[in-house]
Amino acid sequence: MSHAQPPKHPQGLAAYIAVTAAYWAFMLSDGALRMLVLLHFHGQGFSPVQLAYLFLLYELAGIITNLTAGWLAARLGLAFTLYAGLGLQVLALLALAQLSPDWGLWASVGYVMAVQGVAGVAKDLAKTSAKSAVKSLAPTAQGGLFRWVAVLTGSKNAVKGLGFFLGAALLAGAGFRPAVLGMATLLAVILLAIALFMPSGLPQGKSSAKFREVFSREPNLNWLAVARLFLFGARDVWFVVGIPVYFYAVLSDGTQQGNARAFFVIGGFMAVWTILYGAVQAAAPRLLGAAKAPSATLVARARSLVGGLVAVPALLCVAVWWAGAPTPWLTVVLVVGLLAFGAIFALNSALHSYLVLAFAQAERVSMDVGFYYMANAAGRLLGTLMSGLCYQLGGVAACLGMAALFLLASWGAAARLQARAAQAA
Repeated sequence: MSHAQPPKHPQGLAAYIAVTAAYWAFMLSDGALRMLVLLHFHGQGFSPVQLAYLFLLYELAGIITNLTAGWLAARLGLAFTLYAGLGLQVLALLALAQLSPDWGLWASVGYVMAVQGVAGVAKDLAKTSAKSAVKSLAPTAQGGLFRWVAVLTGSKNAVKGLGFFLGAALLAGAGFRPAVLGMATLLAVILLAIALFMPSGLPQGKSSAKFREVFSREPNLNWLAVARLFLFGARDVWFVVGIPVYFYAVLSDGTQQGNARAFFVIGGFMAVWTILYGAVQAAAPRLLGAAKAPSATLVARARSLVGGLVAVPALLCVAVWWAGAPTPWLTVVLVVGLLAFGAIFALNSALHSYLVLAFAQAERVSMDVGFYYMANAAGRLLGTLMSGLCYQLGGVAACLGMAALFLLASWGAAARLQARAAQAA
């Protein structure tokens, strides 16, 4: 960062740091909440499909919110959507703490789905603000935009990984309700501090922005959105339900001590995977030589990276099928293979995050970003639904096989990208 060109706005660096800090706090709570919900309700006897239901409204809300968040940010400013996202997350956590063990199964499912829907709205309001701010504040010389995007997305995912471990640790150590209330209190304090001390520099809204303008007419953005949809579907089809439930079945012996041990190991793996994923994302500009690479080269790498990623879940699917039943060596193969998946996936994701800002028009950046992350949320929704369904029908092998098919579709969309729009940007 110290060698980057000055930001476009005189106070842009201070605003960038404040937005990033707020986004970190949000993603820490987001990761912890996901792990708390997943492990708590799996311990209550929920099936894989029922666990997937808990997150469906969260992802569905993201599809709708990303469109409206881009429009709201264009009209009311990026600070408004950031504060709204943090505030809604506090309300979602407080509501989740009211869940009663005396409620019936489907009452609990419906209530948690609704709360998760609010959390999904909150996440995408905050994400639209953070990602759009980079386009407005980052320097453009010597790959500055790619570096700033990579730092934001990489650090965000590392923090979310810590949240996975935090959620599992809080569930094992403090219990469900105290953990949720503690996170709500901490996030409320951070929201208050950010609202009081946010420096100037974030773009203000324009009342002339029309909602119909959120839909992109740029072919590159549309193909990139399709590629993103299937890329994230390929991750979540094993990440959301398949692998956590598989590891729980392998590690837990049904006792309280065994369950707690399983919680820590699962949370630890999810945390390590996401932290390493974030670290590779942050290093992506250097690993891809972005400062000197022409746009045509970066667009070509977006195609080749996802093409190479197809082999990882395909080979892991074959390994699980060949093993027939969980064994220690199979667990090692899965862990190593999924870490390799995370590294290549991170390069793909970082490159996509840069390309959407490169393709976006400066005067409508929040709407272009919102449209693009609508596709991201649709991919997560598809992956979440298929994660529970595939695991129910064919175990973790079916999840990994579906991931390979999704990646083939992502490669097909990435093959349609053209370099000229990125070059013009």
